[in-house]
Amino acid sequence: MTDDPDLEGQDQPVFERGTDGPKVIVAGIDGSESSWRAAAYAAGLARRQRSLLALVYVQPLSLAGTAGLSVPMAEATSQIAEEIVDQIRLSTERLGDDFVLRWEFHTFPGDPFSGLARAADDLRADAVVVGASEQAGHRIVGSLAVRLVKAARWPVTVVP
Repeated sequence: MTDDPDLEGQDQPVFERGTDGPKVIVAGIDGSESSWRAAAYAAGLARRQRSLLALVYVQPLSLAGTAGLSVPMAEATSQIAEEIVDQIRLSTERLGDDFVLRWEFHTFPGDPFSGLARAADDLRADAVVVGASEQAGHRIVGSLAVRLVKAARWPVTVVP
């Protein structure tokens, strides 16, 4: 029932307390300056929205047919992931208790697009944040950000 006679009998949208806004924000991070800026932006969004920040590093798969390179490449990408986690922990410690942020770190194998798409789907992301491409080759193949936007499954924010 409503006090407005013009709205009587019409379905009214229902506001559910505590359910609006993003619950999970995924940020792609690979150690580049652009990805760190994207992670910082996503952290601010997650803090203000009281969302979970899922920081995702996609570990590139070794090239098939390249004998002997798969083990060293796996070790290198694992080391990169560990360095990223150490940097995230150091950054959150520097922020202190005034900056409350819930975050998780995930790694997914694959190319950046497939890995981030899988992460966003698996984590049920409400938003994806990535850094702008720093490579010239993206103009030929297409940047990660453009591919995520074209997938049209989540809102995508590209941080310069």
